[in-house]
Amino acid sequence: DATTFTHRGSRYLAWAQHEPGLDNNTGIFLSRMANPWTLTGPQVRLSTPEYDWECIGYKVNEGPSVIARNGRLFMSYSASATDWHYCMGLLTVDADADLMNPASWSKSPTPVFTSNDTTRQYGPGHNCFTVAEDGRSDVLVYHARQYKEIVGDPLNDPNRHTRVQKLGWHTDGTPNFGIPVADTATDTEVAS
Repeated sequence: DATTFTHRGSRYLAWAQHEPGLDNNTGIFLSRMANPWTLTGPQVRLSTPEYDWECIGYKVNEGPSVIARNGRLFMSYSASATDWHYCMGLLTVDADADLMNPASWSKSPTPVFTSNDTTRQYGPGHNCFTVAEDGRSDVLVYHARQYKEIVGDPLNDPNRHTRVQKLGWHTDGTPNFGIPVADTATDTEVAS
């Protein structure tokens, strides 16, 4: 569940891990990197499951991904068990702040991307960000299922499929994840 990103000439690694002594499954951690394979300096916890929506089935914050826009860095993460409760939260930090200071980051009190009965997409999460073919449009890549009910442990259910959709932006400069799009029968391009 690790991801790397570069900000103002420094490379960082963000990842999920269990921290002994805490009553959770995983939290989100951050460290600077000396090079693409070596951590350097302190390793700090940015987030641990604290809201009810992060603790359904399992107390999980995992799968971080970072996008920088509008003078801020946004770190999405996934929360709860990997059934239909799986959803995404968002950590935000000002681009001028000390990224290694957990107090610099704010956490969304509600999920930013959740299951949707209308589009029949359940448990969206574990995302990443990229840019469309036009070189300008931001794209959200994630996985979800086409059904809500799972027999047994959702981790043993292999039917989470990759989804791709355009990522929008609110007028306040924060990401607009929208809702998980419905399946399509044909390939589509992400339009600008």
